[in-house]
Amino acid sequence: MKRVLHRAWAEIDLSALDHNIKEVKAVLPKKMELMAVVKANAYGHGDEAVCKRLAELGVKWFAVSNLEEALSVRKVCPDAEIFILGYTPPECAEDIAKYNIIQGVMSLEYAEELCRYAAEPVRCHIKLDTGMGRIGFRSKNANACAEELLPLFAMEKLSVEGIYTHFAAADSPEDDDIKYTEMQEKRIFDVYDRLAELGHKLSHIHCMNSAASIVRPNEKCTLARVGIVMYGLLPNYPVELPIDLRPVMTFKSVISQVKEIEEGDSVSYGRTYTAESTRRVATVTVGYADGYARLLSGKGKALVHGTACPIVGRVCMDQLMLDVTDVSEEVRSGDEVTLFGDCEITADHLASLYGTIGYEIVCGISKRVPRIVIE
Repeated sequence: MKRVLHRAWAEIDLSALDHNIKEVKAVLPKKMELMAVVKANAYGHGDEAVCKRLAELGVKWFAVSNLEEALSVRKVCPDAEIFILGYTPPECAEDIAKYNIIQGVMSLEYAEELCRYAAEPVRCHIKLDTGMGRIGFRSKNANACAEELLPLFAMEKLSVEGIYTHFAAADSPEDDDIKYTEMQEKRIFDVYDRLAELGHKLSHIHCMNSAASIVRPNEKCTLARVGIVMYGLLPNYPVELPIDLRPVMTFKSVISQVKEIEEGDSVSYGRTYTAESTRRVATVTVGYADGYARLLSGKGKALVHGTACPIVGRVCMDQLMLDVTDVSEEVRSGDEVTLFGDCEITADHLASLYGTIGYEIVCGISKRVPRIVIE
């Protein structure tokens, strides 16, 4: 990589991805397949490189958010099972079938609309709302829910293959949240069992997200939907998981200028930082337009020659400033800066500084930031 070509870039370490997948598979029941969640451009990591490597590792199932993402994965993985978790406009039913995509179906009305536009049967999994409160069929008991689902099996343009739900708090160690997850789990299994009693034995049932896949894998599930841990981040930082994770993305930039400022000098917009003594300040060529949040102004740190240097002043659209006074080595223009990644500063840690989650950090790295794949 020629550093001069990159003012800010994200290194995607495929060996870290390999490691994380191995760690996850080690805790899953042997007959359970891993469904890799690669929506949002593989959580900002770049779906082409990530999906290609996952396929090489034997992953056959991929979950996405929409049809556009599904078609992107299909180009890289022609033989994969690709599942759309959420809504696709019904008028796209023909493309869903054409490209052998599996669609999530969340209501009877939506199923009818899919069938109205479909030229051939659309493969689908039924979404149950067992307590998340977003989308899906929701009934008071398993029998009532199963009865509500029966019309789906009679639709000629619908091929029902599975059932799924999403846990609301599986990443929480609190007793109330554990009980809530147990309740959600029981609801979907009860509906699955009732459908089987009614003559509709489904091929797949899945409810486990990253956290549940690690801490409470259930052998009755056929698929484990693994997302954030695959990329080396925690579902609920700082709650640890009993596996070893390695961040796949490391976000870097370079220093454009180093200058000395005196006591009383201010830095950046709004004069929110004023030097209390003589300081050395380095300008770094990255900002909030690249995905490094303005909310990290005065809070975040970045590594220069291995030293964590605090941000001074407000983060700008394309630049930010670091106090490099305490760096033992000479800091020069062109020196590399590590903003987060496989180091003491993680995306999870940065997220905690301004009340968000690591997911948002990596997903928020903008398209103008090139992803550099490394082995």
